[in-house]
Amino acid sequence: MADPADRHVALWERELAWMDPVKEAIFVRLAILARHTAQARRDTLDAGGLAHGEFKVLLTLRRQGPPYTASPSRLADLLGLTRGALSARLGPLEEAGLITRTHEKGDRRRVRVRLTEAGYEAFERHAVSEDRGEQALLAILTEEERRTLADLLRKLVEAAEPGGAGPMPPHR
Repeated sequence: MADPADRHVALWERELAWMDPVKEAIFVRLAILARHTAQARRDTLDAGGLAHGEFKVLLTLRRQGPPYTASPSRLADLLGLTRGALSARLGPLEEAGLITRTHEKGDRRRVRVRLTEAGYEAFERHAVSEDRGEQALLAILTEEERRTLADLLRKLVEAAEPGGAGPMPPHR
């Protein structure tokens, strides 16, 4: 049974004699899966009432481990944001009761951002919902196929990442 990648390759094979049809099918399928995954994540966030940027703040605080706290400058660095952009994200989260900003007792200039219980629960709901969708997508694969796919994708990621296993060709 032909999928959209097969139809795409069949069209371009006639026009581009130099094209590697297997390579093209792989990258088209990766793009299709990335599009579906991104849409599923957006849908999950929308259902939970969170903007993507707000969720990233909750995720970053959760990654810090208990007590799920960080300074605003540390959060901004981890998220790749300016302090102003971070502040714009923190406001709605604080208003929603998902984070708190408190001053340190010994130094009022130092602020800590902390994930609240409600923020922890909001993150957990989103993560569980996202996990269910990902599990449903992978349900068609056997456990062995999942491991093989994970191993093959690891090789590609290692080659693509800076300092990885293999050089990436220059971008044109």
